Amino acid sequence: MKGIQTMKNEKHLFGSQIGTGITWALIASTLWGISGTVLQFISQGQAIPATWFLSVRTLGAGVILLALSLIKYGKRTFAIFKTPRLIGWLLAYAIFGLMANLFTFYMSVQTGNASAATILQYLSPLFIVLGGILFLHEKPTQVDLITFGLALIGVFLAITHGDIHTLAIPLNALIWGILSGLTAAFYVVLPRPITREIPPMIVLGWALIIASVLFNLFHPVWVGVPALHGSTILAIATVILVGTILPFLALLHASNFAPSSVISILDAVQPVVTFILSLLFLNLKFNWVECLGAIIVLIAIYILQRYRTETD
Repeated sequence: MKGIQTMKNEKHLFGSQIGTGITWALIASTLWGISGTVLQFISQGQAIPATWFLSVRTLGAGVILLALSLIKYGKRTFAIFKTPRLIGWLLAYAIFGLMANLFTFYMSVQTGNASAATILQYLSPLFIVLGGILFLHEKPTQVDLITFGLALIGVFLAITHGDIHTLAIPLNALIWGILSGLTAAFYVVLPRPITREIPPMIVLGWALIIASVLFNLFHPVWVGVPALHGSTILAIATVILVGTILPFLALLHASNFAPSSVISILDAVQPVVTFILSLLFLNLKFNWVECLGAIIVLIAIYILQRYRTETD
């Protein structure tokens, strides 16, 4: 009886941990969806070069996070540099995860269109599952596969008006988009060995600083500064806080509770949130196909939340 009760307690604890991870991943994806609406305002209504914007975004977010880390953790902020192993994982996360994903997604949008770029980035669960099978000997659950399929269908309908012809993009845009999906998988998987030892705030702060240094080597923030108005400054600040600091922290925190394959599935919430906010604030026209897509995504998230926490 004692052994059975212990197993039940362990199952309940693990299930609650998965649920916690799902909740934080949902928060991250929702915040990115909000930020996506603001990014659309910046890219369509303001003449701001993407390279300059990426330099400002990573520098501003990195400085803020490191300042908060120093206040909260003090000297522990520098503990990530004590061992070559931690430094190696940090550099891998900063370059191949965080920085690479920001860059490849922008390039996919610039050379193609946002709808195609978002769908291609959502290939990240496939890369995570494939990586888990090849390197970690993990097997995706039936729930993972069902929710991924539903969510992918919903995302397609919600952001393409149900018209497959909107995915007709140049070859270079397709390549950038696939790379965006691959790097999205990297930024979910790569920080996990670090965040088990170092607080996520510190990890993200240093990763953003590293990415900022590399972005600024290409386009320094003081070179070619665009005309900035009050609304533009507010939009940039919103992307730094709501689209960078808060969601990446939430995602890093989620990775301590839920498997990478589960977290990546929840990326489907991002385009749906952007779609809804665009309807409300950017006068985007919609049809019943897009609404159906949003509903399908919500159903997929509900299935994932309910059955993943009950069965794991």
